[in-house]
Amino acid sequence: MSYNVIDWKAPTTLNTYLVQQMHQQSDQRRAAFTAAVKSGMAMQAYQDSARARYRRLLGPLPARTPLKARVGGKMERAGYQVEKVIYESTPRHHVTANLYVPKGKGKWPAVLLFCGHEATAKATESYQKTAILFAQNGFVVLVIDPISQGERYQLTDASGQPLTRGGTTEHTLLNGGAALLGTSVPAAQLWDNVRGLDYLLTRREVDPDRIGCLGNSGGATQTAYFIGFDPRVKVAALCSYVASGESNLELTGPADGCVQIPGAGLAGLDLMEWPLMFAPKPLLLLAGRYDFVDYASIQATYHELKQAYTALEKPGRINLFTYDDGHGISLPKREAAVAWFRRWLRDDAQLVPESDLATLSAAQLQCTSTGQVNTAFPQESTLSAQYLTQAQALASRRQPLPYASLTAAIRHVLALPETTAIIPPVEASDEGSVQANGIAVRKLLLRRAGQPPLPALLAMPPNNLPPTKVIIWLPDQGKAALADSAHLLAHYLQERAAVLLVDLRGLGETTDPAAFNDPKYYNREYRPALLALHLGRPLLGQRVEDVFSALSFIRQDSRFSALPVEVYANGRAAPVALHAAVLSPQITRLELSDLPGSFHDILTQPTHKDWYSLVLPNVLRYYDLSDLAAAIGPQRLHRGEVR
Repeated sequence: MSYNVIDWKAPTTLNTYLVQQMHQQSDQRRAAFTAAVKSGMAMQAYQDSARARYRRLLGPLPARTPLKARVGGKMERAGYQVEKVIYESTPRHHVTANLYVPKGKGKWPAVLLFCGHEATAKATESYQKTAILFAQNGFVVLVIDPISQGERYQLTDASGQPLTRGGTTEHTLLNGGAALLGTSVPAAQLWDNVRGLDYLLTRREVDPDRIGCLGNSGGATQTAYFIGFDPRVKVAALCSYVASGESNLELTGPADGCVQIPGAGLAGLDLMEWPLMFAPKPLLLLAGRYDFVDYASIQATYHELKQAYTALEKPGRINLFTYDDGHGISLPKREAAVAWFRRWLRDDAQLVPESDLATLSAAQLQCTSTGQVNTAFPQESTLSAQYLTQAQALASRRQPLPYASLTAAIRHVLALPETTAIIPPVEASDEGSVQANGIAVRKLLLRRAGQPPLPALLAMPPNNLPPTKVIIWLPDQGKAALADSAHLLAHYLQERAAVLLVDLRGLGETTDPAAFNDPKYYNREYRPALLALHLGRPLLGQRVEDVFSALSFIRQDSRFSALPVEVYANGRAAPVALHAAVLSPQITRLELSDLPGSFHDILTQPTHKDWYSLVLPNVLRYYDLSDLAAAIGPQRLHRGEVR
């Protein structure tokens, strides 16, 4: 396109930058781990630090409230019994699960089994067979329906039908809203599972000193997050383990919301840290050599864990079982898992091998009367309702902040430097000129140390007239869309304005390719938005830094340095400009269109698309967009259709 400034494959720019930032964080993590493996004492200190960082990342968790557990039915099977269990992890928030109990007397070791992303959840054939094999080998097994799967869809219509295309979409949309409150869907799933163990320990058949935990795929990530948190677990196994690991994020990009905890990279927590918190308790990794989950990542995780277990003088308590198959907990992996648990919880590695196992239908295993908690319990407290209630409580307590406190809060939420008064210098390279419908426009590339370059177009008033003001235009669709509007551009120039059209990172030329942003996540820039959150540097905040780069360019240029600066923005760029205007008095006028009403809207309309571009962790504890508008005031801020 004639308005393009960048002379390389511009759409790779933002992802490349974010991945490089991720590698820098990971290098720091690796250096700290390398120092820790030198002694058992150093490794224990590293574990303690990782646990503390993890607790901070999780945010506040609910209080323990009555489980109100009930068994809705029992099914007698050969050698075991299946019970239909419902409990409340928080008041009126129901969790459905199946309990497999071996026949016979005495106290049995028990296992929590966490499901992957299959819609059928606890009724999935491979999970049923895993639970049955454990029961046949003398274990009580609790198989829990995760949020947004099985009988626990959160975003449904009145008939209980999901409003989204699947559980992973629900996880993702809910996680965006949770982030605004300083929590996450992984934290909510963790609490469901903690309360599941609380329930398991109420059962007279269970030996509380012999508790294990395992999961597959997304269930393995649940397991990793669980064993890093709950010390009651004594033995664990992770199958097809995938989370926000450095390699996975680079190779395949961010996964769905139930495995993404914002800020994990900044906290120095990677694929290995959660199971490391469990060391030196017995841990088995189960892998398929041809899994779509990067096998090299699993090997690297095992290698690091082996080093840690060796430093803790328990190298025999960690093992990797690999089978020549793909994703999932297949028969060989099930048998390996049961043998591992028998070894450590029954002091007997003798396995009862898997034979032909008869499974049940989802309807037979159903715990609720309707098949969905949302229709079975009229007063069901869904996650989306809980998040909205929390946001409303925060809004009712929030008082207008003095300007200094508001700007400090903005810098904190956006992860900006402590001061924005001193903006680093910007180098503007001239990349030639182009005609925009008869108007001569200069191509500029704005470079600032440590930031991706910004492509821009600069148009000056006609007849060499000196400009009387500067307009910075931040178009959602990129500068080319505005440059093509000859009437609009000519109008600004007739006002003797110098017009700087800027593509903020990820917009215009540097838009992340659609092929890398699965539409199931309801966000056209899911990959960069989630990578930015992983780094602890939200995309909206990074774009505010881009506005500062444009302001720095103007300040440095003698033609513009003394002129008033107006900023026009729309769509995704509008909240960026709103934040920048609060922080920078250099902006004398702000015109916005297509500005979202509030961050609160993300919670009231969770199925709306492209919210992740705006997500700022914990923001609603400090302010909403209306607070920023009030701070700017009606003299500077103008809304509606930008001229």
